[in-house]
Amino acid sequence: MSRPTTRLSLSLAKSCTPAVRSICRTTSKARPLRPTVAAQQYRLFSQSTLASSKASSKEPSNEKQAPSIKEKLPDPQQSPFRFREFDLNEKVFIVTGGGRGLGLTLAEALVEAGGKVYCLDRLPEPEPEFHEVQQRLGPKYGGALNYDHVDVREAGNLDRVISEIASKHSRMDGLIAAAAIQNVTPALDFTPEKIMEMLDINYKGVFRSAVSCARQMIKYDCQGSILLVASMSGLIANKGFTSAVYNSSKAAVCQLARSLAMEWGKAVNGKPIRVNALCPGRSQNDG
Repeated sequence: MSRPTTRLSLSLAKSCTPAVRSICRTTSKARPLRPTVAAQQYRLFSQSTLASSKASSKEPSNEKQAPSIKEKLPDPQQSPFRFREFDLNEKVFIVTGGGRGLGLTLAEALVEAGGKVYCLDRLPEPEPEFHEVQQRLGPKYGGALNYDHVDVREAGNLDRVISEIASKHSRMDGLIAAAAIQNVTPALDFTPEKIMEMLDINYKGVFRSAVSCARQMIKYDCQGSILLVASMSGLIANKGFTSAVYNSSKAAVCQLARSLAMEWGKAVNGKPIRVNALCPGRSQNDG
C-alpha cells in the first residue's frame, strides 16, 4: 500500500513545481514603488509653492512682511501689524485710576492697539511716567492718551466728563475701572470714616464708572466691554495681610461684575455689554 502513496506524492509535487517557479519569478522581481495619492499631492504642492516663491522673489514687492512672533514688542517699525487680532483703532476707552500704576499700564496696552484712551484720576496732575508714555506711544501707534482730573466719588462730575467724551467721538467702547485705594490696618483699628472712604472709591466709584459708561454705550449703540479691576484678595485671605475692608471691597467688585454681566447681557439692542473682573495678585507700583 506504500507504493501508490509514493507515486501520488511524486506526481503531485511535479504538478506543483511550475506554479512554484512562477511565484518565485514574480516575487523575486523588484517592483517600483508607487507613491501614495497624498505623497503625490504634497509633491505637487511643494513644487507649486517653490515656483511661486521664486517668482515672487524676482518681482519687487511694496508690501511689508508681518513680523515674527519672536520679535520683541513694542516695535514702532511694525506698527501696521501690531495687535492684528486685537485691533482697537478709533475706539474710545475710559480708564479710571489711569494717572499711574496698574491703571496707566493697562491704558498703555489700549493705546498700543490703536485706542483713544482717556485716563481719569483724582491726582491734580498725572505722574511723570504718564507723559513719557503719552509721547512714546501716541504718535507711533495711532492711538491717543489723554488725562482728566476726576474723582470717582463725585458721581455728577464723573457722569459729565464721560458724557462729554462719548459725545465728542459719538461712541463709547470700553471701560477699565482701576481706581482704588489700599489701607493695611487691623480690623480692630479701622474707624467708620476710613471704612466709608475705602468703600466710596473701591466699590461705589467702580459702580458709578460702570453705569456711566454703560449708559453711553447704550446711547450710541456700541457693543462695549467693561473690565472691573478687583483683586485676588477678593477671593482669598492672605495670611498676615490685615486688610479686611479692602478684601471685602474687592469681593464686592467680583460680585458686581457677575451681576452687571447678567443685567446687561442684552442691553444694546439685544446685544451684550461684556463685563468681567480682573483679579491680579500683589504688584509693586506707586498706585
